[in-house]
Amino acid sequence: MSMESNGYQSGFGNEFASEALPGTLPVGRNSPQRVAHGLYAEQLSGTAFTAPRAENRRSWLYRIRPAAMHGRFERLEQPRFHNDFGDGPVSPDQMRWDPLPMPTAPADFVDGLFTMAGNGSPAAQSGIGIHLYAANRDMDGRYFHDADGELLILPQQGRLHIATEFGVLDVEPQEIAVIPRGVRFQVKLPDGEARGYVCENFGALLRLPDLGPIGSNGLANPRDFLTPNAAFEDVEGDFELVAKFQGHLWRADIGHSPLDVVGWHGNYAPCKYDLRRFNTIGSISFDHPDPSIFLVLHSPSDTPGTSNLDFVIFPPRWLVAQDTFRPPWFHRNIASEFMGLVHGAYDAKAGGFVPGGASLHNSMTGHGPDAATFEKASAADLSKPDVIIDTMAFMFESRAVIRPARQAVDADHRQHDYQACWAGLRRHFSL
Repeated sequence: MSMESNGYQSGFGNEFASEALPGTLPVGRNSPQRVAHGLYAEQLSGTAFTAPRAENRRSWLYRIRPAAMHGRFERLEQPRFHNDFGDGPVSPDQMRWDPLPMPTAPADFVDGLFTMAGNGSPAAQSGIGIHLYAANRDMDGRYFHDADGELLILPQQGRLHIATEFGVLDVEPQEIAVIPRGVRFQVKLPDGEARGYVCENFGALLRLPDLGPIGSNGLANPRDFLTPNAAFEDVEGDFELVAKFQGHLWRADIGHSPLDVVGWHGNYAPCKYDLRRFNTIGSISFDHPDPSIFLVLHSPSDTPGTSNLDFVIFPPRWLVAQDTFRPPWFHRNIASEFMGLVHGAYDAKAGGFVPGGASLHNSMTGHGPDAATFEKASAADLSKPDVIIDTMAFMFESRAVIRPARQAVDADHRQHDYQACWAGLRRHFSL
């Protein structure tokens, strides 16, 4: 039986308060001598205690049992999910993959994770891990938390019912879920199987970008982020707690559901966001703007204006620029880009890049529209606007080189002929 949603609260990074039983939350203090309903008080801190107030993230949880109650951890082997991004040379080749095949044997969300690429490490508290998942069964009697990083989850096929310590997130394709580092959760599959993308953020917590000259509105609006109201399980049994810690998985026996938080308050909590609500900004005169105008969330680095992680989307939109090549232009970038497609088609590729697929263009590697897209856009009638519809592509961009995992380089679903999409670009030069 699934833990059911109690609805959502609106806002990004707000100070929230929620209780599944009236009178749970203490008034005027966080840790009274005796908590209501015989609960335990526990603080979950996502930043240092002494972080500046504007940056400080923490929540107080009032739970049936403290999180310390579980058996001894031992190593759990899931060889496809890791942070081994390789020590050898990284090829500058453009790379592209078909969707991760659905498992033929039973596999839940944790079993179904497949590491594609990444940089940095949990130990350095910097960098990202990029993973795909393909699953066909619920996490029955199994719970998971990632002590290494914040998780950004993008379903591509199939809904996810994510029960967390804070409440329930019901997430469908074209929505995202953000699970903070250390938060325990369980994933069930209402549609029987599911596939999608996960970005593991080892660095600073994700935040909304500053808008600068755009003004006070636009891009992702804070009120469209939804954080769950408190909901809890009070069940006992022979369960398993899986933890990811320093790049490895560990398991411990646990005799009760860890999703037993009856009330909570704070600003460190999971949330979801519907990408279709993104307010797209674009050019209404000439030239294709930089893709930073499509920024949803980012993890800043120690260099101002340069991100540990940028999460960018390419949603439906109008193209009206005049005397302009309207699709994304050919470019080489100091940053490195990992792209995926959730829905429809991507306007810079005429074929080969399908929902569930992925591509990697590393630092200073040339890329851009394929030959068919270039020829079509070069001959387009610019007196009429183009309407890009029925699409949702995204990009994980990082200041550091994104190193593909060996299993991704050698994967059967890798497209070894990807470079051929530019082979048809013809010479047009004339004196």
